[in-house]
Amino acid sequence: MNAPTILIVEDDMNFRRVLEFQLNEAGYQTTIAENGQKALDLFAEHHHRIVLTDLNMPGIGGKEVLKQVKQTSPDTPVVIITAFGSIDSAVEAIKLGAFHYLTKPVNNDALLHTINNAFKYSELIHENRALREAISSAFKFDGIVGSSKGMRKILDQAERLAGVDTTVLIAGESGTGKEILAKAIHYNGPRNGRPFMVINCGAIPDTLLESELFGYRKGAFSGADRNKAGKFEAADGGTVFLDEIGDLPLPLQVKVLRVVQENEINVVGENAPRKVDVRIIAASNRDLKQMAANGEFRQDLYYRLNVAPLLLPPLRERREDIPLLSRFFVERICKKHNRPAITLGGEILRKLEIYDWPGNVRELENCVERLVIFSQTGVADIKDLPEEILSPSLAVGNAVFRVPPEGVSMPELERQLVITALERTGWNQTHAADFLGISRNVLIYRMQKYRLGPYENLPADEEDPLAANKSDISIKVEDPG
Repeated sequence: MNAPTILIVEDDMNFRRVLEFQLNEAGYQTTIAENGQKALDLFAEHHHRIVLTDLNMPGIGGKEVLKQVKQTSPDTPVVIITAFGSIDSAVEAIKLGAFHYLTKPVNNDALLHTINNAFKYSELIHENRALREAISSAFKFDGIVGSSKGMRKILDQAERLAGVDTTVLIAGESGTGKEILAKAIHYNGPRNGRPFMVINCGAIPDTLLESELFGYRKGAFSGADRNKAGKFEAADGGTVFLDEIGDLPLPLQVKVLRVVQENEINVVGENAPRKVDVRIIAASNRDLKQMAANGEFRQDLYYRLNVAPLLLPPLRERREDIPLLSRFFVERICKKHNRPAITLGGEILRKLEIYDWPGNVRELENCVERLVIFSQTGVADIKDLPEEILSPSLAVGNAVFRVPPEGVSMPELERQLVITALERTGWNQTHAADFLGISRNVLIYRMQKYRLGPYENLPADEEDPLAANKSDISIKVEDPG
């Protein structure tokens, strides 16, 4: 690997040679320029990691070198060298973006210490930029898995919203990926180089939520022994993601409304409001419109947040995405656990596609991780699926049916429905018939067919409809209220 390169700009030949020698001895690679114009030409030809320039030179001086280097490469550290009598000028150069200044005669230890710090600063800047680029790449819209019509519509809307600085409200059930979508909007927008702060309004006690959001000053309350910046202040210039905003207490909703309307926060313990520049993205798995109608959520805040609503569909409404998501999770989880890639067979995928996924994408990811962890070959074993997926429950109205792995017997299912209706109505045949939506005569026929109640001692038919049944079917009818 080549040694880091420093561009030395100095019109005094002897001093230039001293600087070159000291830096070369310390292991740095140097390029020499005897004046400002030559330095700018060299910098344009080859990017140098650090520029070390004299301040006062004929023609283009060090201050102009600083300005043009910063215009071309804002992150390149520029160290100014000046005579003792020009310290005011050196301080002015610091304000223009110089990393540091050294006074002549330059102490060797001070020179190497400053250059070493400049390189650490340069490496930190490069690492931060690489990290930002990696994060931005991870949250590209085309990296969000979903080819269904509903998801493509949402992603198209979100991509357009990323470029405008407006408030966004993301609705959807838990586990649908609201935070991932919020990050994609932030990292693909103009604020992507600034912080993305997340606060879950339902996970923090009400007594702590205000100070988490808005911060506090020392002495504001018992135990406040120092100043603390809140999420809004820490995110200045960036985005605050208010997850589960439906759980935000009404008194704090007023203060969040002030942020949305006035870009102001009230820090606990301060009398005057403080200006902040943040974008707000909110999310909720609750019906905020209905909550606002019921007085559980402020209507004015709801309408302020609902400028650009996005509704993420639950996984059960985009089943065509399940195979894509499953294979995506397999690849990612295998890398995470350093496991060889596994295949999800057709039978497993069919099971995954018919399951209703109450936990949505998050539940699917957990299921796939389980398959990867327990797999002992290159193919996932269907026996490693959770019981609720192997034996899913089907819901019809308020009735929930547990379907065993071996399938169902329609006669037994019908028999269990009739028994459930009779038990819930105290074996009143008229009420049971109403419960099932059939006539009383049809109910009596079914009771005779399955020899229930007063008909249990009827002689068996030659072909008993239940004789071949081996299934364990359970039915639960839930009260709608």
